[in-house]
Amino acid sequence: MNNEEILRSQLSSFKDKYHFTIGWRLKKHSKLLLEHLHDDEVIRYAFYAQKNNSSLDVTSTGIVAVTNKRLVIARDRVVIGYFFDSITADMFNDLKVRSGIIWGKIIIDTINELIVLTNISKSALQEIEEEVTSAMLELKDEN
Repeated sequence: MNNEEILRSQLSSFKDKYHFTIGWRLKKHSKLLLEHLHDDEVIRYAFYAQKNNSSLDVTSTGIVAVTNKRLVIARDRVVIGYFFDSITADMFNDLKVRSGIIWGKIIIDTINELIVLTNISKSALQEIEEEVTSAMLELKDEN
């Protein structure tokens, strides 16, 4: 399978399992993410969430993918432009999980900043933590 098929399958599976997670315009964000992947990158795990600090802001959907080289977050803007974040293993410090009444948060601590992903179904938090942390630790070990 190519990256497009892997991403489509991963996001579809995530949406089916964790339908309370809020996400919009997934095709646009996916297209942006695929454009920024290098030729030798392979997607290992992908999900979507809101990249912001507030559970009330539901307009900042982004696709988060762990590849065999890095963690990336793609957000296509509604009007003009986009945001793309790339986190290599040497920049990754830690990952924190916060669970609320309905949704949870994933906080990715990097050398430069805290990346907050919100409005994630509570039942998805453990899977995301396991997948992202184990992948980033493997990448650190490889380097």
